[in-house]
Parts: sequence; structure tokens; C-alpha cells
Amino acid sequence: MTAFPLPPVRGKLIENAPLAPYTWFRVGGPADALFLPADEEDLEAFLKALDPEVPVTVLGVGSNVIVRDGGIRGVVIRLMGRYWGDVDALDGARLSARTGALDLSVAKTAATNGIRGLEFLSGIPGSVGGATRTNAGCYGRELRDVLVSLHGFRRDGTQAAYRGPAHSGDLPEAHFSYRHTDLPEDLIVTRLILEGTGTDAPDKILSDIEQLQARRAETQPIKEKTSGSTFANPDPPGTPDQRSAWKLIDAAGCRGLKVGGAQVSPKHCNFLINTGDATAADLEALGELVRRRVLETQGVELRWEVRRIGQLASETA
Repeated sequence: MTAFPLPPVRGKLIENAPLAPYTWFRVGGPADALFLPADEEDLEAFLKALDPEVPVTVLGVGSNVIVRDGGIRGVVIRLMGRYWGDVDALDGARLSARTGALDLSVAKTAATNGIRGLEFLSGIPGSVGGATRTNAGCYGRELRDVLVSLHGFRRDGTQAAYRGPAHSGDLPEAHFSYRHTDLPEDLIVTRLILEGTGTDAPDKILSDIEQLQARRAETQPIKEKTSGSTFANPDPPGTPDQRSAWKLIDAAGCRGLKVGGAQVSPKHCNFLINTGDATAADLEALGELVRRRVLETQGVELRWEVRRIGQLASETA
């Protein structure tokens, strides 16, 4: 039993829920409670009824996160499943995607509807909801380049919406920078409106996505227990003589470096992998070791791109 009352829901509520199966690293302790909302109305009612003192953490597909071994106190809300993965084409070059839609699915749906300009999403592991927190991007484009608006709820259940930086209107603007957004910490994004650059033949766009996928498979350890890029590049895209995190990590002699069951990928130095029996502590310790060596040898302080959430095992002992 949790130490706090849980409101009735139409979705699923699981107490003392293991979280490792819900993350790509397959590590981490349990949540006091895991809530899988049936839909937006279910989520809204739950937030309004839940004791405001109970902390809430949102977890999507778990591609860009390390859940620490002590688990997460309060309620973890996971917005995944058929309802939360819905993607619909709108008028023109726009589409609507619920927060649990995988980035690859959004890119392919856009392609099948002849919408060009969202192909880059196919190279981002995870869901579009997760992409909002880090202004995720690759191949020279970022989420802010295609965002019309995003919609969701604050912690108290009130509705909230923001417009993309390239669009005008009555909504407040969502401020984005390289691998960062200034959205409220308690905002739970439920839906995004995205816009491509125009239209084209679906088979041509799908062919481009297939090429990007092949390129990704050749250069990244996508079949391992891993996440997206571990550290943000020190310089935003377009910076003259832009420094890449992976090159700095390689130059620091960290390729293949291990701590416990965690390893710096020999295939791509900006990816950590769980070789089979890693703990969250192993992964985090390895990441900090890499940061320390890069700072000592290259004079650059790398910034974590992977989110690290929850409590250390020692904090729950």
C-alpha cells in the first residue's frame, strides 16, 4: 500500500511498480505507484483528485532516461499505448500526434500522407512527448523547427498550451534552445501539432526515411540496451568548428570504457550501453567518469542529455 491515497481511475494503477522494464536501459528501482491513464480525461481527473503534495513524474517510452536504483517516490505517469500513440494528418502539411507516439511513427505517418520535412524525427529514439523536454533533434533539424503548438495539463489538472517559436497567435510561446526548453517543470504534454515544409510523393519521402534508418543502424548501437545520445554536443548546430561530444569522448580515451556492467559503446562513443547486468549506479558512475576525463584531457565540461531521475539505492536503505 502507498503512504498516500490514490484516486479511482479508468486506466491502470500499479503500486510498488518495477520501472526497469519500461526503460531502454532496463535498469532502475520501483515507483510508489505507476499510473497508465486511459485517455486525457482520465489523466485530468486523476491530477485534480490526487493530493497536491504527492510528487508526479512523467515517463514516456523511457528511451532517454536513467531511473536510479532507489526508484521514484510518488506517482509515475506513463503515457504510452494505443490511445497515446495516435497520429492524424490535418489540413495542409500539418499533423496531430499524441505524446506517446514514437518519433519514427510520426515521421512515417507524415510520409504516407505526403508531408515532407519531418523525416529527421526518424533518427530520434523515443516519443514526441519526450522530445519536447530536450528540443530533440538530428540531421540538422530540431523539434522547434516543426512545432506549431503543444497541449497538456499542469500538475493541478488545469489545461495548458504553448505555441512554437515560428508561429504567432494567442498562446504563450514555448522557448527552445539547443537541447533545452523553458516549459514549466510540472507541464505534462499530451498532444502536439507539427508542420512539415510541404508535400511530396509518399514513396520518395519513405525512401529518404529508410536511408536515414540505415545510416543510423550503421553508426549507432541501436540493438543494445541503450538510450539516445548521452551528452549534448558542447556547441549548438551551425557553430563554426562545432565540437562533437563523441569526438571529445574518443579523444579522452573512453571508447569501450567500463564500470560494472555499463560500457561506453565501442561503436559510438556518445552512447552508454547495459552489457547485461548493469545497475543505474553503474551507468551514472560511468557517465560521470567520462565527463571527468573529458574535462581533464580536453578542457570541456560535457552536459548530460540523458535524464537521471529518482533516488539512489543508498537513499532508500
